[in-house]
Amino acid sequence: MAKDVNWSCEADVVVLGSGGAAMTAAIAAHDFGAKDVVILEKTGMVGGTTAMSGGMLWIPGNHHQIEAGIEEDDEDVVAYLDALAPGQLDPDTLMAFMETGPEMIRWFEDHTPVRFHAFADFPDYQPYMPGAKPDGGRSLDNEAFSFERLGKWAARVNPSKMAYPLRGSLMEATTGALDEAKLAEREAGDYRGLGQALAGSLFLGVVERGIPVEFETRARRLVKEEGRVIGVIAEDADGKDIAVRARRGVVIATGGFEWNESLVKTFLRGPLTGPVSVPENEGDGLLMAMEAGAQLGNMSHAYWMQSALEFKPQHRDAKPNYMLGSDERARPGAILVNRKGQRFVNEAANYNAIGKSLHAFDAGTHSYANLPYWLIIDQRYRDRYPTFNTPAGGPVPSYMIEGATLEELAEKAGIDPAGLAATVARFNEMVRGGHDDDFQRGDNSYDNFYMWGDTSYDPPFRTLGAIDQGPFFAVQMESGALGTAGGPKTNANAQVLDWNGDVIPGLYAAGNAMAAVLGEAYGGAGGTLGPGMTFGFIAGRHLGTHIPNR
Repeated sequence: MAKDVNWSCEADVVVLGSGGAAMTAAIAAHDFGAKDVVILEKTGMVGGTTAMSGGMLWIPGNHHQIEAGIEEDDEDVVAYLDALAPGQLDPDTLMAFMETGPEMIRWFEDHTPVRFHAFADFPDYQPYMPGAKPDGGRSLDNEAFSFERLGKWAARVNPSKMAYPLRGSLMEATTGALDEAKLAEREAGDYRGLGQALAGSLFLGVVERGIPVEFETRARRLVKEEGRVIGVIAEDADGKDIAVRARRGVVIATGGFEWNESLVKTFLRGPLTGPVSVPENEGDGLLMAMEAGAQLGNMSHAYWMQSALEFKPQHRDAKPNYMLGSDERARPGAILVNRKGQRFVNEAANYNAIGKSLHAFDAGTHSYANLPYWLIIDQRYRDRYPTFNTPAGGPVPSYMIEGATLEELAEKAGIDPAGLAATVARFNEMVRGGHDDDFQRGDNSYDNFYMWGDTSYDPPFRTLGAIDQGPFFAVQMESGALGTAGGPKTNANAQVLDWNGDVIPGLYAAGNAMAAVLGEAYGGAGGTLGPGMTFGFIAGRHLGTHIPNR
């Protein structure tokens, strides 16, 4: 009971987690009136999965898009999302996202070090669907950010998941805008792009406001009094309980539950074997919300991503490190095959959509038809392109299987040899003919976009290329995820709802810890961070302007 709690400290607002949604909520709460804000972070680092990611935000109608001359129509946005997640969209929360997302972008650029620009030709992930933007505009890229501005705090930001540091924005990197002199200048100033830029600039906003981050402080249980959440019980690095009172409210922004095997098996609709997020995403926020009586939503969905096990654990607590597999499969000269050696998907499709194809169930064998699955490439590919964390032309890494012939490779990997040989022969024949008749790979603008192909070729050969120069190589892939998409349901103010649809006073959620506003839809680059930061902003603003101290 709350009466028995011996409060260790108190604040207006307590934010759980320190990823993009969490830091957004903390900054907004502070600036809109809740001056006493504290962040409780489970680890010794900030940034969560945001810092490890591409860092882009999908925000339809943002001012950068409009200034670039790319018009937006709300009806198109709704048509697009409804086509991707039929029957799953809540009108109130969807409208809150559509109205507040552009406002959030402008507000952060006006009040914090965060800076974005339109990646004008970055297409939506399903450009062939009604309401899509095949020529881009809805996805925002981060300006490069100098970590020198963080001073001593720079070492507190989670490292990137990318194999090589990116010293400029994503657009600069893909358009070749950085010459050697500019790149040297960026390296000297410790400039970073992608999620590093976003997490770093958000963290600077937190530091500049004097918002304390309590590291190594794991939130365990919410404290309620007469139905209202009034604080949280956390655990410090020594395992001792700390009771933090929240005069206005608590924001759950602790990420998803993809590293909690029990929750994954309970809720997800198919296997998740290789999460690429921070390993602390164990569903802490979900468990606390459930205990507090929160209604749940979207629990069977995740933000799927192909990944590969690096073998040697690199994460904290010796958890395995799974490498992102968003690029390798879609470059010329690469395919994905199942154990029969058969292709089963357009390898250049977006990662979330490919993830769903891995859950096809074969009733005849009572198994998942496309699990396990492998990336297949040849020597020409290895000479031309990097593969995961291995540079082009580098030594064969331990996670890669090699065979002088396709049949030998298949035997070593556990793939049907005849099936693989037949599949590669047919694929090569289609490549020579200039069209993928089986899966239409290369037929749309997304398939042929920058990092998923080779811009020295014209479409469709930015993504289509023969596999015919031995030796040949295979990498066993995982059914990975950037994070899960389910959690406590909220209203348009980011307030958590109970099973009767009533607000649980004092409790808010944002990011991957909440039921995804867009259901299973993943509109484009930044399809998680865009809604996540928008609802972090909504939560912080509502706490700052509508909730009095108690």
